[in-house]
Parts: sequence; structure tokens; C-alpha cells
Amino acid sequence: MKKKVIIIGSGLGGLSTAIRLSKHGYDITILEKHSTPGGRLNIINQDGFRFDMGPSFMSMTFEFDELFESAGVKNPLRMEELDPIYQVYFEGKQDPYKIFKDLKLLAKEFEAIEPDFENKIEKYLKRAGEFFNDTENIVVKSNFDNKLQYFLELSKVPKKHLPYLFRTMWSEVDKAFTSEEVKIIFSLVAFFLGATPFKTPSIYSLLNYTELKYNGYWRVKGGMYNIVEEIVKILKDRGVKIYTDTEIVKINNYNGKLNEIEDQNGKKWKADIIVSNSDAASFRGKILNRKNYGTAKLDKMNWTLAPFTIYLGVKGKINGLDHHNYFLGKDFKKYADEIFTLTVSPENPYYYVNVSSKYDSEAAPEGCENIFILCPVPDLRYKSNWDDKEKLASSIIRDISTRTGFDIEKNIITKKILTPKDWEGKLNLYRGSGLGLAHNLTQVGAFRPNNKDENFKNLYYVGASTTPGTGLPMVVISSKLVTERIMKDDGII
Repeated sequence: MKKKVIIIGSGLGGLSTAIRLSKHGYDITILEKHSTPGGRLNIINQDGFRFDMGPSFMSMTFEFDELFESAGVKNPLRMEELDPIYQVYFEGKQDPYKIFKDLKLLAKEFEAIEPDFENKIEKYLKRAGEFFNDTENIVVKSNFDNKLQYFLELSKVPKKHLPYLFRTMWSEVDKAFTSEEVKIIFSLVAFFLGATPFKTPSIYSLLNYTELKYNGYWRVKGGMYNIVEEIVKILKDRGVKIYTDTEIVKINNYNGKLNEIEDQNGKKWKADIIVSNSDAASFRGKILNRKNYGTAKLDKMNWTLAPFTIYLGVKGKINGLDHHNYFLGKDFKKYADEIFTLTVSPENPYYYVNVSSKYDSEAAPEGCENIFILCPVPDLRYKSNWDDKEKLASSIIRDISTRTGFDIEKNIITKKILTPKDWEGKLNLYRGSGLGLAHNLTQVGAFRPNNKDENFKNLYYVGASTTPGTGLPMVVISSKLVTERIMKDDGII
């Protein structure tokens, strides 16, 4: 008889695990709290405009090739590489810096502020690339049963990389470049993943390597939600059942195994194997009532910033915006140090703007733009009241208008705002944290919540807050790791 698997949550981690397991004959059911599958990788359709609800681009696309290959199908996603990758507006500077993969073009962008840039960036990326290639399979793509095993695996990493473990990402860019603007640009990848580069380990400079050398940034034709649609299509063809508007609120009948879970309507669901795509830390605390993951303990952990997102349908074409745009203020370090614990909305906030209609004519009506704005803000531990959401949104919209020379406010056709409270409520993100647990040294590798439960031998975890970490490709790798655990425990491999 086929073993029954229930996957709690249909984020990319849950869907990826389902498609991997579906090849091996498991009877799979997915339970999703939201009205549509996808988790943060979702879609908003409003007044003729289509918006990516969360992620708006990806890197390390080869992980998606591996995902579909592992499920026995060809990658159906149509992807297009972005060039320039993104552009960065600094306060007080009229024109943005365009970030090209072509390092000669990039050197021209920085020639006035960073002498000998091309040699410096080659050296910086070479070091990051060596670290990536020497650690990817040892650390990122491995399961760990305990901290001792983790340290034994780390000992296999060439000793020349050890300093990476004890320095910050900012220290790496500070050592490589002299220009403050260049340092900030190459540490943005940490900031917009919800962390500060002043605390994030320098190992994450490998993300600069993947964006500039190894793979770049890519968009998905038809919108990022097409990833979800294509996976769901395959899952339904394989008989996988997906139930939306279904939130798991408690567990029942356990004796070494988790036999039964219960949803908000009192319906009971039984399975041989359960995989939680909910946050791996907060699920242990809120659903399993583990003391080690109680609210007091969870609140002391380091969480990524919360998303404050604005979705605008605008009449007219905005020449100053490209597909990916970053808008920054002054004094980056002061802002990064303060933003995590602010109890009020930030003044002169840093934010990201995506305009997928620049490349996708179906994302907005003719002659219009769809604008997605992400402003990282403090999570709900620090700022719980968002009655001022319209004020913050208006200040951001005015700022974009000033910097691009286009009056957005006068041309808005449709608008939607999601605060950290909305993200917490819709998708069960702990305290509204956008990407789950941060990646400081005490929360990486075997120090992250394990992808196999400590007590229930048939309960597993997948997603950003377990191993290996945050970001679309990391979550896809997470699904591979948990699938390996399940199949090993089942004696299949």
C-alpha cells in the first residue's frame, strides 16, 4: 500500500518536496492556509494588473533544472536573463548605477568612484567563487544529524576559507573596495534578504559570485507565479491533492509518531509521513508546544526583516525605472543598525522596486506599468501597529516620483498595501518576518532548526527556516535534503 504523506503548506519548499516524492509512488496531500498555493511565491491580480506578491527574480536557476529532472520531467519554465541585473539609486545622486554582469561595463559605471575596479572585483569574486565551489556540497547540500557531524564536515573545508566564518560580509567588501557606494551595492544582497551585512557572515559574499559570475539574475516569463503553476500542473497530473483555506492548528494521537493533525474547522487528517513547510522554528513552538521554541525563546532568535509591500497599477511609462531597482538613503550603517528594532516607520526608508511590465506586456494594460515595492521594516516584535501604512506608502511613492521625475501619485489606477500584520496573518510568517530566521553564525548549518523532528520520527521540515536557508534556490535545495531524509528512513535509498 502507498504511504500517505501530508505536506503542511504549499510554499516552494512544500511543492518542491511533493514533486520529488511524487516520482516514488507516495500518496500526497498538501494543506494550505492561503486561498492559493505558493506561499510567499504568490500572485496578485487587480484591475487588469498582475503582480508578483513576493519574489520577483531568481538566481542559481540550475537548481530548478535539477528539481524537475529529479521528478522525471523537463524544466517547463521559460526564463530570461536580466542585463543589467539591477540599478541602484543613491539619495542626492540623479542617475542610478547600473549593475552589469559584464565587468568591463560595470567598471565604466564605477570609474569615477572606484579606481582599478575591474581588477578589484575579479579578485573579490575569485575568492568568493573558490569558497562557493569548495563548500557547496560539503555544507550547503548536506544533511546534518547533530552539531558534531556539522563540525566534522566543516573540517573538510580548505583551511584558507576559515576566516570567512569569523568575518562579516561588510568586512569583505570593506577590504576589497574603497568607495562607500560600491561597498553598499555589493552588500545589498544581504540587506534585501532581510539581514544586515554588518552581522551576516562573510560566506554570503558567495551570493555576489552567483549574481555576477556564476548564473546571474533571471525572470520567469509569464511571472514568477508560473513556477507554482507549472509544479501544481505536474502534481495534479500525478494525483496529488491540494486543499487551500486549510490551516493546521493542533496535533492529535501521538506515540513516537505524529499520526493525526487537525485544521481550523476541526477536521482531522491522518498520514504516515508529515512534512511541515510552515516555519520550522515557530511550528515547533506554536503547534507542537515545545518549551525550547516557546514565544520567549522564539523572540530572542534573530529573524529577518518584515516586508512592507505596495502594489501599484500606474498609467504611463516610467523611464527612470528598470526591472529591478534599489532606492537608498544616506548613512547605510546607521540605517542598517537601527532598522531592525525601530518602533515606528522608518524615515527616508530604503526600498526595492520591481516593474515586470518592462519585460512582460501581459503584466499591465497597454501604456501602463505594474510597480511592486518592497520596503524591509521591523518585525512585529518591535512595531506591532501599522495604522500609519498609508503615510509610509505615500512617502515612498513621493520619493520614487522625485527621483524618477514621474508623478506616480497622480497616475495611480489601483493600489494595494500589505503590512507585516498581513504577511503574518495570510502566510503564518512568525512576527511577520519575511524570510524566517536570519543567517548569523548561531543560525546556520546544524544550528538552524533541523529538517527532521527531534521527537516524532515521521515528522520533517522544509523551507527557509530549516537547512540550508533563505532564498528560492536554497529552498529548492532544502526540498532535496528533506526528500533524501524521508527516502533514507523509508529504506528507498
